[in-house]
Amino acid sequence: MKQLSGGQKTVVALALIFAIQRCDPAPFYLFDEIDAALDPQYRTAVGNMVRDLADRGSTQFITTTFRPELVKVADKIYGVIHKNRVSRVTVVSREEALDFIEHDQSHN
Repeated sequence: MKQLSGGQKTVVALALIFAIQRCDPAPFYLFDEIDAALDPQYRTAVGNMVRDLADRGSTQFITTTFRPELVKVADKIYGVIHKNRVSRVTVVSREEALDFIEHDQSHN
């Protein structure tokens, strides 16, 4: 495992989780930026796999991301807005989320 890149480690971990999910599915999975170390083509593949698994069964996938590939396949997108040291969670449109991501990536 020490020889693998961050993206390769992510793919191995996801393969294990998805294999377990096929045998003993949980009602939901919570992933925090699983796509951060992946190249765009792999982010797209992971997004499509998550979408396919969500469509097949009664399992929900909740993910955080700052990349467009998972946003494009999501059913519902939430944004967290910070104002006056208070966070507020709101539903945002796909276009708003993609605009935020594009703006965020252009400033980093």
